[in-house]
Amino acid sequence: MKSPRWAVALSAAVAVMAAIVPAAAADAGAAPWTAAWGAAMQRPTPGTADNGPNWSVEGFDGHTLRQVIRMTVAGPSVRIRLSNLYGTRPLLIAGARVGRSAGGAAVWPGSARPVTFAGKPSAAVPPGKELVSDPVALTVSPLERLAVSLRVRGATGPATFHRFTTATSYRAHGDHLGDAAPGAFGEATSAWYYLTGVEVEGAAATVVAFGDSLVDGVGSTAGADVRFVDQLAERLGTGERPLATVNAGIAGNSLLSASPCYGDRALDRFRRDVLDRPGVRAVIVHLGANDLGLPQVGGACVGPAAEVTLRRLIDGHRALIAAAHARGVKAVGVTIPPLRGALFPFWNERVEEARAGLNRWIRSGGAYDAVLDADRAMADPAAAGRSRPGFLFIDGLHPDDAGHHAIAAALAESATKGLRR
Repeated sequence: MKSPRWAVALSAAVAVMAAIVPAAAADAGAAPWTAAWGAAMQRPTPGTADNGPNWSVEGFDGHTLRQVIRMTVAGPSVRIRLSNLYGTRPLLIAGARVGRSAGGAAVWPGSARPVTFAGKPSAAVPPGKELVSDPVALTVSPLERLAVSLRVRGATGPATFHRFTTATSYRAHGDHLGDAAPGAFGEATSAWYYLTGVEVEGAAATVVAFGDSLVDGVGSTAGADVRFVDQLAERLGTGERPLATVNAGIAGNSLLSASPCYGDRALDRFRRDVLDRPGVRAVIVHLGANDLGLPQVGGACVGPAAEVTLRRLIDGHRALIAAAHARGVKAVGVTIPPLRGALFPFWNERVEEARAGLNRWIRSGGAYDAVLDADRAMADPAAAGRSRPGFLFIDGLHPDDAGHHAIAAALAESATKGLRR
């Protein structure tokens, strides 16, 4: 049976990324740990009709929190990274465990391992800080799901979290760290709390996808792992020279402006969410759409926004590229897909002019090491400036599952052209 065109192209992307990313084993200074999963943290903010409720504003009080994540590469041991970046008081961890997910909030019996911090089962994460655990002797496989359980002591206050996910997190009142069965975990939301990274021991390199809702996966089917970043992870993490993948997207994020709902501006979070993760060798960047579109939406999450010029956007991208190159990290630029047709105010002629100009610069400016042309992957050949209807989510803006397939497949062809410049 002949493979689908997108699958063939995605297979070719493995070779492309191998060419972009230098072999970690050949790097004498390679980190002994590699980021194999991650989430970019945000300030607490109430849930919305689109994203549903979340627990970030109220925080937790003696709860056990169980979060399911999908690893991208194998390793003989793991460690977790916790963030209290936006907390107002120390985050008191009374205990933690990591085990193999058995679906939902269930853990495979006998697989859970205790997590320690500097040799102790409990820890305090100061406000504004991160904490990395000790190694946990748990062998993991590529694309395996792990269940990370945290028990907090007392009231946490507002919780540092990641607002939008296509996964589900669970909580239970009291100490349920040792529960393999899911019965106690009767509450659930689509967000991640405190958990900002899971790392594996070894010398594999990491590719970080950095950006906004396109990277975060808005429009893709929840729980199906079909975001274009997920599809890249499936190919990159399973070859002879595996590459880990971390998703550092934040839905609504802007390159130049911070938002109480959509995270710190990308220029400010780039070091924390990309460069400071262990083992990073390449970054895929998609940014600029919200800088152009959100001022049309308005509201408390946007606030007063000055007009964003093409020159400012290009300068912002150049700053990210320079920071990446200074660390020896390759940078892949992603063009902005069509914005016209959104079912909410997001587009006008000025926005379109700036989008087209930024895309021309990403494709031909020579600043990025390679290009992923999401614009051409999504474009409707029968309607200039619009996405193919079959590639669109119901909001008329974000890609659906088919659109994410198309963008993932585009990496092979467009990145190859970028490398030949």
